[in-house]
Amino acid sequence: MESGLKKVGSYCAIAEADDFDLSKLLDKPKLNIERQRSFDERSLSELSVNIRAVDSFENMYSPGGMRSGFDTPASSARNSFEPHPMVAEAWDALRKSLVYFRGQPVGTIAAVDHASEEVLNYDQVFVRDFVPSALAFLMNGEPEIVKNFLLKTLYLQGWEKRIDRFKLGEGAMPASFKVLHDPVRKMDTLIADFGESAIGRVAPVDSGFWWIILLRAYTKSTGDLSLAETPECQKGMRLILALCLSEGFDTFPTLLCADGCSMIDRRMGIYGYPIEIQALFFMSLRCALALLKHDAEGKEFIERIVKRLHALSYHMRSYFWLDFQQLNDIYRYKTEEYSHTAVNKFNVIPDSIPDWVFDFMPTRGGYFIGNVSPARMDFRWFALGNCVAILSSLATPEQSVAIMDLIEERWEELVGEMPIKISYPAIESHEWRIVTGCDPKNTRWSYHNGGSWPVLLWLLTAACIKTGRPQIARRAIELAESRLLKDSWPEYYDGKLGRYIGKQARKFQTWSIAGYLVAKMMLEDPSHLGMVALEEDKAMKPVLKRSSSWTC
Repeated sequence: MESGLKKVGSYCAIAEADDFDLSKLLDKPKLNIERQRSFDERSLSELSVNIRAVDSFENMYSPGGMRSGFDTPASSARNSFEPHPMVAEAWDALRKSLVYFRGQPVGTIAAVDHASEEVLNYDQVFVRDFVPSALAFLMNGEPEIVKNFLLKTLYLQGWEKRIDRFKLGEGAMPASFKVLHDPVRKMDTLIADFGESAIGRVAPVDSGFWWIILLRAYTKSTGDLSLAETPECQKGMRLILALCLSEGFDTFPTLLCADGCSMIDRRMGIYGYPIEIQALFFMSLRCALALLKHDAEGKEFIERIVKRLHALSYHMRSYFWLDFQQLNDIYRYKTEEYSHTAVNKFNVIPDSIPDWVFDFMPTRGGYFIGNVSPARMDFRWFALGNCVAILSSLATPEQSVAIMDLIEERWEELVGEMPIKISYPAIESHEWRIVTGCDPKNTRWSYHNGGSWPVLLWLLTAACIKTGRPQIARRAIELAESRLLKDSWPEYYDGKLGRYIGKQARKFQTWSIAGYLVAKMMLEDPSHLGMVALEEDKAMKPVLKRSSSWTC
Protein backbone atom coordinates (compact mmCIF):
# COMPACT_ATOMS: atom_id res chain seq x y z
CA MET A 1 0.00 0.00 0.00
CA GLU A 2 1.39 3.37 -1.02
CA SER A 3 -0.12 5.29 1.88
CA GLY A 4 2.77 4.64 4.26
CA LEU A 5 0.62 2.27 6.29
CA LYS A 6 2.10 -1.03 7.21
CA LYS A 7 -0.33 -3.97 7.36
CA VAL A 8 0.20 -5.51 10.77
CA GLY A 9 -1.69 -7.36 13.45
CA SER A 10 -2.95 -4.95 16.12
CA TYR A 11 -1.70 -6.03 19.52
CA CYS A 12 -3.92 -3.63 21.43
CA ALA A 13 -7.12 -5.50 20.73
CA ILE A 14 -9.91 -5.08 23.19
CA ALA A 15 -9.92 -7.99 25.56
CA GLU A 16 -12.85 -10.30 26.11
CA ALA A 17 -14.61 -8.84 23.11
CA ASP A 18 -17.68 -11.02 23.58
CA ASP A 19 -19.03 -8.31 25.90
CA PHE A 20 -19.75 -5.95 23.04
CA ASP A 21 -20.06 -5.68 19.29
CA LEU A 22 -17.69 -3.26 17.58
CA SER A 23 -19.59 -3.66 14.33
CA LYS A 24 -22.45 -1.67 15.85
CA LEU A 25 -20.04 1.19 16.51
CA LEU A 26 -18.98 1.46 12.91
CA ASP A 27 -22.14 0.27 11.15
CA LYS A 28 -19.98 -2.40 9.57
CA PRO A 29 -20.47 -6.11 8.85
CA LYS A 30 -19.69 -8.18 11.92
CA LEU A 31 -16.01 -8.95 12.50
CA ASN A 32 -14.58 -11.97 14.24
CA ILE A 33 -12.24 -11.09 17.08
CA GLU A 34 -9.89 -13.57 18.74
CA ARG A 35 -10.61 -13.38 22.43
CA GLN A 36 -7.58 -13.27 24.71
CA ARG A 37 -6.67 -11.48 27.88
CA SER A 38 -5.15 -8.03 27.66
CA PHE A 39 -1.95 -6.98 29.39
CA ASP A 40 -3.81 -5.46 32.33
CA GLU A 41 -6.92 -7.68 32.16
CA ARG A 42 -9.10 -4.68 31.39
CA SER A 43 -11.62 -5.01 28.59
CA LEU A 44 -12.94 -1.93 26.87
CA SER A 45 -16.31 -3.62 26.75
CA GLU A 46 -19.74 -2.11 26.50
CA LEU A 47 -18.41 0.73 24.36
CA SER A 48 -22.00 1.46 23.36
CA VAL A 49 -22.26 3.79 26.39
CA ASN A 50 -21.26 2.17 29.66
CA ILE A 51 -17.76 1.05 30.51
CA ARG A 52 -17.57 -2.09 32.65
CA ALA A 53 -15.57 -1.54 35.82
CA VAL A 54 -12.97 -3.93 37.16
CA ASP A 55 -13.07 -5.32 40.65
CA SER A 56 -9.88 -3.84 42.05
CA PHE A 57 -6.54 -2.27 41.24
CA GLU A 58 -4.85 -5.65 41.80
CA ASN A 59 -6.25 -6.84 38.47
CA MET A 60 -4.59 -4.06 36.52
CA TYR A 61 -1.16 -5.65 36.10
CA SER A 62 -1.19 -9.07 34.53
CA PRO A 63 1.59 -10.01 32.14
CA GLY A 64 -0.11 -12.23 29.61
CA GLY A 65 0.23 -13.49 26.11
CA MET A 66 0.09 -11.36 23.02
CA ARG A 67 -3.23 -9.85 22.11
CA SER A 68 -4.57 -10.13 18.65
CA GLY A 69 -7.46 -8.51 16.91
CA PHE A 70 -8.16 -6.56 13.78
CA ASP A 71 -5.62 -6.11 11.05
CA THR A 72 -4.46 -2.57 10.39
CA PRO A 73 -5.68 -0.83 8.34
CA ALA A 74 -9.26 -2.04 8.42
CA SER A 75 -11.52 -1.72 5.43
CA SER A 76 -15.23 -1.85 4.93
CA ALA A 77 -17.27 -2.07 1.80
CA ARG A 78 -19.99 0.13 3.21
CA ASN A 79 -17.88 2.81 4.89
CA SER A 80 -15.10 2.52 2.32
CA PHE A 81 -12.15 2.51 4.67
CA GLU A 82 -9.78 2.61 1.75
CA PRO A 83 -7.31 5.28 2.80
CA HIS A 84 -8.42 8.84 2.18
CA PRO A 85 -6.08 10.60 -0.27
CA MET A 86 -4.85 12.67 2.67
CA VAL A 87 -3.54 9.60 4.50
CA ALA A 88 -0.63 9.00 2.12
CA GLU A 89 0.30 12.69 2.23
CA ALA A 90 0.11 12.66 6.01
CA TRP A 91 2.42 9.66 6.33
CA ASP A 92 4.93 11.24 3.95
CA ALA A 93 4.89 14.46 5.97
CA LEU A 94 5.19 12.59 9.27
CA ARG A 95 8.21 10.62 8.09
CA LYS A 96 9.89 13.83 6.91
CA SER A 97 9.73 15.10 10.49
CA LEU A 98 11.75 12.18 11.93
CA VAL A 99 14.82 13.02 13.98
CA TYR A 100 17.78 10.65 14.13
CA PHE A 101 20.40 10.20 16.82
CA ARG A 102 23.40 8.08 15.83
CA GLY A 103 21.40 6.53 13.02
CA GLN A 104 18.33 5.65 15.09
CA PRO A 105 14.98 7.50 14.93
CA VAL A 106 14.28 9.07 18.33
CA GLY A 107 11.34 11.40 17.71
CA THR A 108 9.70 13.92 15.39
CA ILE A 109 10.35 17.65 15.30
CA ALA A 110 7.51 20.03 16.09
CA ALA A 111 7.18 21.46 12.57
CA VAL A 112 8.84 21.22 9.15
CA ASP A 113 7.83 24.68 7.93
CA HIS A 114 10.49 25.71 5.42
CA ALA A 115 8.57 28.88 4.59
CA SER A 116 8.84 30.20 8.14
CA GLU A 117 11.55 32.79 8.66
CA GLU A 118 11.98 32.04 12.36
CA VAL A 119 12.64 28.46 13.44
CA LEU A 120 12.52 29.28 17.19
CA ASN A 121 12.21 25.90 18.95
CA TYR A 122 10.00 24.22 16.35
CA ASP A 123 13.01 22.16 15.22
CA GLN A 124 13.08 20.32 18.55
CA VAL A 125 11.43 17.08 19.69
CA PHE A 126 8.82 17.99 22.30
CA VAL A 127 7.65 15.30 24.70
CA ARG A 128 3.97 16.27 24.52
CA ASP A 129 4.11 16.88 20.75
CA PHE A 130 5.59 13.46 20.07
CA VAL A 131 2.74 11.54 21.76
CA PRO A 132 0.38 11.51 18.72
CA SER A 133 3.34 10.69 16.46
CA ALA A 134 4.24 7.80 18.76
CA LEU A 135 0.68 6.50 18.73
CA ALA A 136 0.59 6.66 14.92
CA PHE A 137 3.78 4.60 14.67
CA LEU A 138 2.53 2.10 17.28
CA MET A 139 -0.76 1.67 15.43
CA ASN A 140 1.20 1.13 12.23
CA GLY A 141 3.35 -1.59 13.75
CA GLU A 142 6.53 0.50 14.10
CA PRO A 143 7.30 0.50 17.84
CA GLU A 144 11.10 0.94 17.66
CA ILE A 145 11.01 4.71 17.36
CA VAL A 146 8.74 4.90 20.41
CA LYS A 147 11.08 2.67 22.41
CA ASN A 148 14.06 4.82 21.37
CA PHE A 149 12.21 7.99 22.39
CA LEU A 150 11.23 6.60 25.79
CA LEU A 151 14.82 5.57 26.51
CA LYS A 152 16.38 8.82 25.30
CA THR A 153 14.07 11.01 27.37
CA LEU A 154 14.66 8.71 30.35
CA TYR A 155 18.39 9.28 29.88
CA LEU A 156 17.81 13.05 29.82
CA GLN A 157 15.79 12.85 33.04
CA GLY A 158 19.01 11.88 34.82
CA TRP A 159 20.73 15.15 33.90
CA GLU A 160 21.26 17.83 36.52
CA LYS A 161 18.71 20.53 35.82
CA ARG A 162 19.40 24.13 36.80
CA ILE A 163 17.66 27.42 36.04
CA ASP A 164 19.93 30.25 37.15
CA ARG A 165 21.09 29.07 40.58
CA PHE A 166 18.12 26.83 41.34
CA LYS A 167 18.15 23.07 40.87
CA LEU A 168 15.00 21.37 39.58
CA GLY A 169 13.60 18.16 41.03
CA GLU A 170 15.37 14.96 40.04
CA GLY A 171 12.26 13.49 38.40
CA ALA A 172 11.54 16.40 36.04
CA MET A 173 11.31 15.37 32.39
CA PRO A 174 12.45 17.73 29.62
CA ALA A 175 10.01 19.84 27.66
CA SER A 176 12.02 19.07 24.53
CA PHE A 177 15.37 18.02 23.17
CA LYS A 178 17.41 18.70 20.06
CA VAL A 179 19.95 16.59 18.21
CA LEU A 180 23.04 18.49 17.05
CA HIS A 181 24.91 16.84 14.18
CA ASP A 182 28.63 17.54 13.84
CA PRO A 183 29.54 16.45 10.28
CA VAL A 184 33.24 17.10 10.82
CA ARG A 185 33.66 14.99 13.95
CA LYS A 186 30.79 12.73 12.87
CA MET A 187 29.17 13.05 16.26
CA ASP A 188 25.60 13.53 17.46
CA THR A 189 24.88 15.43 20.66
CA LEU A 190 21.64 15.77 22.62
CA ILE A 191 20.62 19.13 24.09
CA ALA A 192 17.63 19.19 26.43
CA ASP A 193 15.37 22.04 27.56
CA PHE A 194 13.79 21.63 31.01
CA GLY A 195 12.15 25.04 30.91
CA GLU A 196 15.25 27.20 31.14
CA SER A 197 14.84 28.27 27.50
CA ALA A 198 11.04 28.29 27.40
CA ILE A 199 8.95 31.45 27.25
CA GLY A 200 8.39 32.41 30.87
CA ARG A 201 10.98 29.88 32.11
CA VAL A 202 8.31 27.41 33.28
CA ALA A 203 9.11 23.72 33.70
CA PRO A 204 6.69 21.37 31.88
CA VAL A 205 4.59 19.60 34.50
CA ASP A 206 2.89 17.47 31.84
CA SER A 207 6.04 15.92 30.28
CA GLY A 208 6.46 13.27 32.97
CA PHE A 209 2.79 12.37 32.83
CA TRP A 210 2.84 11.95 29.04
CA TRP A 211 5.99 9.80 29.36
CA ILE A 212 4.26 7.35 31.72
CA ILE A 213 1.10 7.31 29.57
CA LEU A 214 3.20 6.61 26.46
CA LEU A 215 5.13 3.83 28.23
CA ARG A 216 1.82 2.09 28.96
CA ALA A 217 0.64 2.63 25.36
CA TYR A 218 3.87 1.03 24.11
CA THR A 219 3.38 -1.92 26.46
CA LYS A 220 -0.26 -2.38 25.48
CA SER A 221 0.51 -2.14 21.78
CA THR A 222 3.49 -4.50 21.66
CA GLY A 223 2.79 -6.86 24.54
CA ASP A 224 6.42 -6.21 25.54
CA LEU A 225 6.63 -5.85 29.31
CA SER A 226 10.42 -6.02 29.36
CA LEU A 227 10.94 -2.29 28.70
CA ALA A 228 8.65 -1.10 31.50
CA GLU A 229 10.17 -3.64 33.89
CA THR A 230 13.76 -2.50 33.39
CA PRO A 231 15.32 -0.96 36.52
CA GLU A 232 15.81 2.30 34.58
CA CYS A 233 12.11 2.67 33.63
CA GLN A 234 10.97 1.65 37.10
CA LYS A 235 13.27 4.27 38.63
CA GLY A 236 12.15 6.90 36.09
CA MET A 237 8.50 6.36 37.02
CA ARG A 238 9.27 6.50 40.74
CA LEU A 239 11.17 9.78 40.32
CA ILE A 240 8.24 11.37 38.45
CA LEU A 241 5.81 10.11 41.06
CA ALA A 242 7.99 11.30 43.94
CA LEU A 243 7.72 14.86 42.59
CA CYS A 244 3.92 14.66 42.40
CA LEU A 245 3.14 12.72 45.56
CA SER A 246 5.39 14.65 47.91
CA GLU A 247 3.68 16.10 50.96
CA GLY A 248 3.54 19.85 51.48
CA PHE A 249 1.12 22.55 52.55
CA ASP A 250 -1.63 21.54 50.11
CA THR A 251 -5.08 20.84 51.51
CA PHE A 252 -6.26 19.42 48.17
CA PRO A 253 -5.16 16.24 46.31
CA THR A 254 -4.83 18.26 43.08
CA LEU A 255 -1.46 19.57 41.86
CA LEU A 256 -0.66 23.26 42.27
CA CYS A 257 0.88 24.61 39.07
CA ALA A 258 2.25 27.77 37.52
CA ASP A 259 0.81 29.35 34.37
CA GLY A 260 2.26 27.96 31.14
CA CYS A 261 3.21 24.52 32.51
CA SER A 262 1.36 22.42 29.92
CA MET A 263 0.14 22.53 26.30
CA ILE A 264 -1.04 26.05 27.13
CA ASP A 265 2.54 27.21 27.63
CA ARG A 266 1.94 30.96 27.85
CA ARG A 267 0.21 33.11 30.41
CA MET A 268 -3.50 32.30 30.13
CA GLY A 269 -4.77 32.38 33.70
CA ILE A 270 -4.51 28.61 34.25
CA TYR A 271 -2.27 28.91 37.33
CA GLY A 272 -3.59 27.03 40.34
CA TYR A 273 -5.16 23.66 39.65
CA PRO A 274 -5.75 23.45 35.87
CA ILE A 275 -7.98 20.65 34.60
CA GLU A 276 -5.44 19.55 31.96
CA ILE A 277 -2.78 18.81 34.56
CA GLN A 278 -5.21 17.15 37.00
CA ALA A 279 -6.60 14.83 34.31
CA LEU A 280 -3.11 13.89 33.07
CA PHE A 281 -1.97 13.42 36.68
CA PHE A 282 -4.89 11.06 37.31
CA MET A 283 -4.25 9.09 34.12
CA SER A 284 -0.51 8.79 34.73
CA LEU A 285 -1.13 7.53 38.26
CA ARG A 286 -3.40 4.82 36.92
CA CYS A 287 -0.90 3.90 34.20
CA ALA A 288 1.95 3.77 36.73
CA LEU A 289 -0.17 1.53 38.94
CA ALA A 290 -0.31 -0.97 36.08
CA LEU A 291 3.40 -0.72 35.28
CA LEU A 292 5.15 -0.57 38.65
CA LYS A 293 6.66 -3.81 39.90
CA HIS A 294 5.45 -5.11 43.24
CA ASP A 295 8.90 -5.07 44.80
CA ALA A 296 9.81 -3.22 48.00
CA GLU A 297 10.21 0.17 46.32
CA GLY A 298 7.27 -0.30 43.99
CA LYS A 299 4.84 -1.34 46.73
CA GLU A 300 5.46 1.86 48.69
CA PHE A 301 4.50 3.95 45.65
CA ILE A 302 1.55 1.72 44.81
CA GLU A 303 0.07 2.34 48.26
CA ARG A 304 0.56 6.10 47.89
CA ILE A 305 -0.95 6.07 44.38
CA VAL A 306 -4.08 4.21 45.48
CA LYS A 307 -4.68 6.68 48.33
CA ARG A 308 -4.13 9.66 46.04
CA LEU A 309 -6.40 8.29 43.31
CA HIS A 310 -9.28 7.90 45.75
CA ALA A 311 -8.86 11.45 47.05
CA LEU A 312 -8.27 12.95 43.60
CA SER A 313 -11.25 11.27 41.93
CA TYR A 314 -13.57 12.38 44.74
CA HIS A 315 -12.26 15.96 44.66
CA MET A 316 -12.49 16.33 40.88
CA ARG A 317 -15.90 14.70 40.52
CA SER A 318 -17.28 16.73 43.40
CA TYR A 319 -15.83 20.21 42.88
CA PHE A 320 -14.73 20.51 39.24
CA TRP A 321 -17.88 19.06 37.69
CA LEU A 322 -20.44 21.50 36.33
CA ASP A 323 -23.85 20.78 34.86
CA PHE A 324 -27.13 22.67 34.82
CA GLN A 325 -28.12 21.69 38.36
CA GLN A 326 -24.68 22.34 39.82
CA LEU A 327 -24.54 25.76 38.12
CA ASN A 328 -27.90 26.60 39.64
CA ASP A 329 -26.64 25.48 43.07
CA ILE A 330 -23.52 27.66 42.80
CA TYR A 331 -25.69 30.59 41.67
CA ARG A 332 -27.63 30.23 44.95
CA TYR A 333 -24.58 29.76 47.19
CA LYS A 334 -24.34 31.51 50.52
CA THR A 335 -20.93 32.97 51.32
CA GLU A 336 -18.70 33.31 54.38
CA GLU A 337 -19.65 29.86 55.70
CA TYR A 338 -17.38 28.66 58.47
CA SER A 339 -17.70 25.02 59.58
CA HIS A 340 -17.29 21.47 58.38
CA THR A 341 -20.89 21.58 57.16
CA ALA A 342 -20.25 24.44 54.71
CA VAL A 343 -21.81 23.88 51.29
CA ASN A 344 -19.77 26.61 49.57
CA LYS A 345 -16.45 25.10 50.65
CA PHE A 346 -14.29 27.37 48.50
CA ASN A 347 -16.21 30.54 49.36
CA VAL A 348 -17.02 31.25 45.71
CA ILE A 349 -18.93 34.50 45.30
CA PRO A 350 -21.98 33.85 43.03
CA ASP A 351 -21.56 37.30 41.45
CA SER A 352 -18.23 36.10 40.04
CA ILE A 353 -19.98 33.62 37.73
CA PRO A 354 -19.51 34.99 34.19
CA ASP A 355 -22.66 35.80 32.21
CA TRP A 356 -21.71 33.61 29.25
CA VAL A 357 -21.86 30.35 31.20
CA PHE A 358 -25.60 30.67 31.90
CA ASP A 359 -26.35 30.65 28.16
CA PHE A 360 -23.64 28.11 27.34
CA MET A 361 -24.83 25.42 29.76
CA PRO A 362 -27.47 23.15 28.18
CA THR A 363 -30.04 21.35 30.31
CA ARG A 364 -28.45 18.05 29.23
CA GLY A 365 -24.69 17.89 29.42
CA GLY A 366 -21.83 19.02 31.58
CA TYR A 367 -18.05 19.32 31.81
CA PHE A 368 -15.10 19.67 34.15
CA ILE A 369 -14.38 23.37 34.54
CA GLY A 370 -10.91 24.81 34.07
CA ASN A 371 -9.84 25.48 37.66
CA VAL A 372 -11.05 25.47 41.26
CA SER A 373 -9.20 27.16 44.10
CA PRO A 374 -10.16 29.33 47.09
CA ALA A 375 -12.74 31.95 46.04
CA ARG A 376 -12.04 31.21 42.36
CA MET A 377 -13.69 29.03 39.75
CA ASP A 378 -12.55 29.20 36.14
CA PHE A 379 -15.67 28.21 34.19
CA ARG A 380 -13.90 27.98 30.82
CA TRP A 381 -14.08 24.76 28.80
CA PHE A 382 -10.72 23.10 28.09
CA ALA A 383 -10.85 20.29 25.52
CA LEU A 384 -7.72 18.35 26.44
CA GLY A 385 -8.58 18.05 30.13
CA ASN A 386 -12.13 16.88 29.45
CA CYS A 387 -11.10 14.33 26.81
CA VAL A 388 -8.38 12.90 29.06
CA ALA A 389 -10.90 12.79 31.92
CA ILE A 390 -13.04 10.50 29.75
CA LEU A 391 -10.13 8.31 28.61
CA SER A 392 -8.71 7.87 32.12
CA SER A 393 -12.16 7.34 33.67
CA LEU A 394 -11.66 10.32 35.92
CA ALA A 395 -15.11 11.10 34.56
CA THR A 396 -17.74 8.58 35.57
CA PRO A 397 -19.63 6.88 32.71
CA GLU A 398 -22.49 9.31 33.32
CA GLN A 399 -20.19 12.33 33.28
CA SER A 400 -18.49 11.05 30.11
CA VAL A 401 -21.86 10.87 28.36
CA ALA A 402 -22.69 14.37 29.61
CA ILE A 403 -19.43 15.78 28.16
CA MET A 404 -20.33 14.23 24.79
CA ASP A 405 -23.84 15.68 25.09
CA LEU A 406 -22.32 19.12 25.66
CA ILE A 407 -20.11 18.82 22.57
CA GLU A 408 -23.13 17.89 20.46
CA GLU A 409 -25.32 20.61 21.95
CA ARG A 410 -22.62 23.27 21.56
CA TRP A 411 -21.05 22.04 18.33
CA GLU A 412 -20.81 25.46 16.71
CA GLU A 413 -19.05 26.95 19.75
CA LEU A 414 -16.66 24.06 20.53
CA VAL A 415 -16.02 22.61 17.06
CA GLY A 416 -17.28 25.06 14.45
CA GLU A 417 -15.51 24.62 11.12
CA MET A 418 -12.31 23.05 12.50
CA PRO A 419 -12.05 20.67 15.46
CA ILE A 420 -11.60 21.57 18.22
CA LYS A 421 -11.44 24.64 20.48
CA ILE A 422 -8.57 24.31 22.95
CA SER A 423 -10.53 26.59 25.29
CA TYR A 424 -13.87 28.34 25.29
CA PRO A 425 -14.75 31.17 25.36
CA ALA A 426 -11.97 33.56 24.43
CA ILE A 427 -11.01 36.23 26.94
CA GLU A 428 -10.89 39.74 25.51
CA SER A 429 -10.66 43.48 26.20
CA HIS A 430 -9.72 44.42 29.76
CA GLU A 431 -9.77 40.81 30.97
CA TRP A 432 -7.35 39.83 28.19
CA ARG A 433 -4.96 42.62 29.21
CA ILE A 434 -5.02 41.54 32.86
CA VAL A 435 -4.96 37.75 32.39
CA THR A 436 -2.47 37.43 29.51
CA GLY A 437 -0.40 40.56 30.15
CA CYS A 438 -1.41 41.88 26.70
CA ASP A 439 0.03 38.79 24.98
CA PRO A 440 0.03 39.56 21.22
CA LYS A 441 -0.10 35.84 20.37
CA ASN A 442 -3.06 35.01 22.60
CA THR A 443 -5.48 37.61 21.28
CA ARG A 444 -9.18 36.67 21.27
CA TRP A 445 -10.08 33.53 19.32
CA SER A 446 -6.43 32.85 18.52
CA TYR A 447 -3.79 30.35 19.63
CA HIS A 448 -4.51 29.22 23.21
CA ASN A 449 -7.21 31.86 23.67
CA GLY A 450 -10.09 30.12 21.92
CA GLY A 451 -8.05 28.89 18.95
CA SER A 452 -8.92 25.61 17.17
CA TRP A 453 -6.23 22.91 17.31
CA PRO A 454 -6.37 19.98 14.84
CA VAL A 455 -4.07 17.88 17.07
CA LEU A 456 -6.93 17.55 19.56
CA LEU A 457 -8.81 15.51 16.96
CA TRP A 458 -7.19 12.27 18.18
CA LEU A 459 -8.26 12.89 21.77
CA LEU A 460 -11.79 13.78 20.69
CA THR A 461 -11.97 10.64 18.55
CA ALA A 462 -10.76 8.40 21.37
CA ALA A 463 -13.28 9.94 23.77
CA CYS A 464 -16.07 9.48 21.21
CA ILE A 465 -15.25 5.80 20.72
CA LYS A 466 -15.02 5.16 24.45
CA THR A 467 -18.47 6.68 25.00
CA GLY A 468 -20.02 4.90 22.03
CA ARG A 469 -20.41 8.07 19.93
CA PRO A 470 -18.19 7.39 16.86
CA GLN A 471 -20.51 9.45 14.67
CA ILE A 472 -19.28 12.61 16.43
CA ALA A 473 -15.68 11.68 15.62
CA ARG A 474 -16.56 10.89 12.02
CA ARG A 475 -18.20 14.28 11.61
CA ALA A 476 -15.17 16.05 13.12
CA ILE A 477 -12.70 14.13 10.94
CA GLU A 478 -14.66 15.03 7.80
CA LEU A 479 -14.44 18.70 8.79
CA ALA A 480 -10.66 18.42 9.23
CA GLU A 481 -10.28 16.62 5.90
CA SER A 482 -11.92 19.52 4.09
CA ARG A 483 -9.11 21.89 5.10
CA LEU A 484 -5.97 20.41 6.65
CA LEU A 485 -4.08 19.18 3.58
CA LYS A 486 -5.16 22.14 1.44
CA ASP A 487 -3.93 24.49 4.18
CA SER A 488 -0.61 22.60 4.60
CA TRP A 489 -1.34 21.16 8.07
CA PRO A 490 -1.44 24.35 10.19
CA GLU A 491 -0.66 24.34 13.89
CA TYR A 492 -3.94 26.06 14.78
CA TYR A 493 -6.86 28.04 13.35
CA ASP A 494 -8.30 31.39 14.46
CA GLY A 495 -11.77 32.89 14.72
CA LYS A 496 -14.98 32.00 16.54
CA LEU A 497 -15.62 29.14 14.11
CA GLY A 498 -11.98 28.22 13.51
CA ARG A 499 -12.30 29.37 9.90
CA TYR A 500 -8.93 31.12 9.44
CA ILE A 501 -5.41 29.72 9.51
CA GLY A 502 -3.79 31.03 12.70
CA LYS A 503 -2.00 34.35 12.30
CA GLN A 504 1.30 32.89 13.60
CA ALA A 505 0.53 29.21 12.93
CA ARG A 506 3.37 27.09 11.61
CA LYS A 507 2.61 24.99 8.52
CA PHE A 508 3.38 21.27 8.38
CA GLN A 509 2.93 21.08 12.14
CA THR A 510 3.81 17.49 13.03
CA TRP A 511 1.21 16.89 15.69
CA SER A 512 -1.56 18.22 13.43
CA ILE A 513 -0.49 15.56 10.93
CA ALA A 514 -0.11 12.78 13.52
CA GLY A 515 -3.34 13.72 15.31
CA TYR A 516 -5.25 13.24 12.06
CA LEU A 517 -3.61 9.86 11.36
CA VAL A 518 -4.30 8.57 14.87
CA ALA A 519 -7.94 9.70 14.68
CA LYS A 520 -8.38 7.95 11.31
CA MET A 521 -6.73 4.70 12.42
CA MET A 522 -8.62 4.63 15.70
CA LEU A 523 -11.98 5.14 14.02
CA GLU A 524 -11.21 2.44 11.44
CA ASP A 525 -9.96 0.02 14.12
CA PRO A 526 -11.39 0.87 17.55
CA SER A 527 -9.27 -1.83 19.19
CA HIS A 528 -6.47 0.76 19.15
CA LEU A 529 -8.40 2.54 21.89
CA GLY A 530 -6.88 0.10 24.38
CA MET A 531 -3.57 1.96 24.15
CA VAL A 532 -4.96 5.21 25.51
CA ALA A 533 -8.04 4.34 27.55
CA LEU A 534 -8.62 3.00 31.05
CA GLU A 535 -11.85 1.73 32.52
CA GLU A 536 -13.53 2.96 35.64
CA ASP A 537 -12.52 1.25 38.85
CA LYS A 538 -15.40 0.33 41.15
CA ALA A 539 -13.32 1.12 44.22
CA MET A 540 -13.22 4.78 43.18
CA LYS A 541 -16.88 5.07 42.28
CA PRO A 542 -18.27 7.98 44.29
CA VAL A 543 -21.64 8.33 45.89
CA LEU A 544 -22.49 11.79 44.61
CA LYS A 545 -25.76 13.59 44.41
CA ARG A 546 -25.83 15.47 41.15
CA SER A 547 -28.24 16.69 38.55
CA SER A 548 -30.68 14.55 36.65
CA SER A 549 -28.95 15.57 33.40
CA TRP A 550 -26.35 12.87 34.05
CA THR A 551 -28.88 10.14 33.52
CA CYS A 552 -31.26 11.77 31.04
